[in-house]
Amino acid sequence: MANNRILRQRLGWLEGIRIFGVVFLLLYHAQSLFTGYAYTPQPIGLAENLEQLLAPVESLLDRGWLFRLLSIPIWFGFQFVDVFILISGFCLVLSQKGKPLDISGFLKRRVLRLLFPFWTIAWLSLPILWAIGVAANLPLPNPWQMFAAATFPLLADFSGELLRATSSTWGFMPLILSFGLLSPFLWLLLLRWGTANLLLVSTIITIGYRALAVFQFDGHPTYVLFDTPVGWYPFLLFPAKLSTFVIGMVVGHYYLKGRGPVFWQAEQALLIGLGVYGAGFVCQFYRLGWIFADLLLPIGLSLCCMVVSRAVVQGQVATVLNGLGGYSYSYFLLSSLVADLTIKVVVRDSPSLYAHWLPVIVLGTWAIAILADYTRPALQKVVTGILRDLDYVMNRQPMVRRRQWNPQIGDRVSYRGKTGWTVLKIEKLLDEQEFFLCQVSDGEQSLWVNEDDLEFAASASRRVDG
Repeated sequence: MANNRILRQRLGWLEGIRIFGVVFLLLYHAQSLFTGYAYTPQPIGLAENLEQLLAPVESLLDRGWLFRLLSIPIWFGFQFVDVFILISGFCLVLSQKGKPLDISGFLKRRVLRLLFPFWTIAWLSLPILWAIGVAANLPLPNPWQMFAAATFPLLADFSGELLRATSSTWGFMPLILSFGLLSPFLWLLLLRWGTANLLLVSTIITIGYRALAVFQFDGHPTYVLFDTPVGWYPFLLFPAKLSTFVIGMVVGHYYLKGRGPVFWQAEQALLIGLGVYGAGFVCQFYRLGWIFADLLLPIGLSLCCMVVSRAVVQGQVATVLNGLGGYSYSYFLLSSLVADLTIKVVVRDSPSLYAHWLPVIVLGTWAIAILADYTRPALQKVVTGILRDLDYVMNRQPMVRRRQWNPQIGDRVSYRGKTGWTVLKIEKLLDEQEFFLCQVSDGEQSLWVNEDDLEFAASASRRVDG
């Protein structure tokens, strides 16, 4: 546990990148929604794109030069989606440090860790969205689209169109889930093939696929509004982002060895980061460049953000950001939904209200994300209990449970092979004492878990029979 705390402290800058990234994505969604997507990159060249960018910036004349200046980088906030993919690959390697690869156990934990935050936000927000829509006479997702969001991944497809009808960030859930499912197999390939071979193969696959997506499938990246026969669908599949994820894994592998970009001097990281980002930035304005843009942009942007984050994330700031970083996934899921509702209900088409409400949207989304994450364990407990109760009632041949031990408060246990956990509370389901649900803690977090996931280690407070 001490090693984990040290690791989190050393990677405080990583939480800074996460927080900066999700806030920038929220600002991108808010600005795009408010202006009706007045600007998106087009394959017409660098000079023409910069010229087109001036029009929406000049429309904010009454907001002052600083507001207009800050609005320029926000138009490119979508780039942080690929930064998060790179960070996910990095964190995968760190999470597997020194652990044997249990694919089934990993997949179960990974999928539930991705789905339960989404379900929590979807189940709680859909009734609120419907109520606000009816009260404010706003266009709402149809019942089929709401059902798709509430039951994801039951109706999941690669495009995420049914989810995007409710919230644009929800449309990335199929892509997020696909990388969650691929993670253990990519980790296995990293161990078997080595970093160089895996990076080479994944880069060839990604470049080859993106070339097909642009010139054979006639598609375009997700951040471009451009009329093509298949739209952005080819770029929603994981092969379009595969090498970015693997690059994150490779950087994580060398980080654990005390080498690699994470250990570069600030000047070196910033210089290389700016160069790579500049090349990717230009590439996004040309069809040929679409093949390479999303490979270069997250590398350059991550390096630059690492330098800035390390300079800022010190002392109390690091403590605060380490605390907030744990809510960044829920913040991402909420960002477009909160921005969309606030703009439609409160801001409407008023530039003055937009400027005043923007900080409220940013901070309010953090508050809602924290509330959602605190609500999730209770909701997870209720859902798990209902499913187990239903199975118990409907099972015509109940299995007789043979216990090696009866859980009691204070027992020291191991949870999924990890020691250091203590039983804090026990609940018996259905009053027949057929099944125990235990609340356990390792001193840093507490969880409600199935008794079958626990193994008795030692009793801290059990009375000894005389």
